[in-house]
Amino acid sequence: MFSSLRVRNYRLFFLGQVVSNIGTWMQRIAQDWLVLSLTGSATAVGVTTALQFLPMLLFGLYGGVLVDRLPKRRALLFTQSAMGATGVALAVLTLSGHVQVWHVYLAAFAVGLATVVDNPARQSFVSEMVGPDQLQNAVSLNSANFQSARLVGPAVAGVMITGVGTGWAFLFNGLSFIAPLVGLVLMRSRELYVVERAPRGKGQLREGLRYVAGRPELIWTLVLVGFVSTFGFNFPVYLSAFADDVFHAGAGSYSLFNTLMAVGSLAGALLAARRGTARLRVLVVGAVAFGALEMVAAIAPSLWLFALLMAPIGMFGMTVNVTANSSVQMSTDPAMRGRVMALYMMIFMGGAPVGAPIAGWITDAYGVRAGLAAGGAIAAVAAVTVGLVLAKVGNLRLSVGWNRGHPHVRFVPREVQEQLAAAA
Repeated sequence: MFSSLRVRNYRLFFLGQVVSNIGTWMQRIAQDWLVLSLTGSATAVGVTTALQFLPMLLFGLYGGVLVDRLPKRRALLFTQSAMGATGVALAVLTLSGHVQVWHVYLAAFAVGLATVVDNPARQSFVSEMVGPDQLQNAVSLNSANFQSARLVGPAVAGVMITGVGTGWAFLFNGLSFIAPLVGLVLMRSRELYVVERAPRGKGQLREGLRYVAGRPELIWTLVLVGFVSTFGFNFPVYLSAFADDVFHAGAGSYSLFNTLMAVGSLAGALLAARRGTARLRVLVVGAVAFGALEMVAAIAPSLWLFALLMAPIGMFGMTVNVTANSSVQMSTDPAMRGRVMALYMMIFMGGAPVGAPIAGWITDAYGVRAGLAAGGAIAAVAAVTVGLVLAKVGNLRLSVGWNRGHPHVRFVPREVQEQLAAAA
């Protein structure tokens, strides 16, 4: 489960991210709370979030082009330093009493700009640290790292904001970037896997898009991720409505739902790390299970049954995320990896801004149960459709049988299926 941590360079990277991810989650909570305190407006909180994700939607592909040209370790030293400086600047403004809402807007946009390069660089740098054999394990552990911070960071931020104020949470986040920067500096360059960088040239963005369009295993994986992230991952809309409108249980139950989902996500990431390989059938089955569980949760009659379903939903959602991420990386030429991962992150992160208003409209018009059921149904249907398309492209057929007394379902080459039929 933790085999990639034997690699010294990755171990340094992982430990740095443990500290930095906790700080990042603390800043997310502190940032929203500060904006709400300054303005009293939920719309202003939404604007802050939009400004942080807008650069990735606008410039994400160009960030991928830059990442393919630049040494990724050097790029990460720059982006991590920039994000740390942003946290420190917000801390100084807040602790000195001079902070205004436009400062927070500017900081959120600056972090978003750094993320344009930082996200694809971090994603593609993993393969340079661990190589192809440990890639699935390392990607899974990265996700487990992030989900662990999701459990710890908001709780620490809540205590810190209540005890000493939001400024100290910003300061912790700014200083937390020292850990990944030290890790990057201490890495041994000779132990990194050499990857040929793309030369400067015209048309590299179009070249990346053509590359993806010509690879069915990439394009259909991205299509599935797009449907799942757009329609299935709108939990801020669904969970708050279930807590308030359906079960009339308040903020405590909303927190419980999110905590259980984070626990399930952490379990899904660790199981993916143990699995060791990224197979498209795991991606398809995971997406079908994710959508089906959402439909079951939509009709859950009690709060506790709904809450218990959050853990497996989180687990299968993370299975989809990790499997798609690692399979895309392993199927991509190293010289194209930055552009392809930038496209992946644009689709994955851009799904929420597109899907949230749709989910909100369905919830307002037909109720939150209908909204969650519709999201799950779309994710499941998309998974089945993509699975069938990939089977056809790969000249595969569905094989159903028994293995040691258990049902066995898998895709096999058509020739093998025909031999099995003839033998029967």
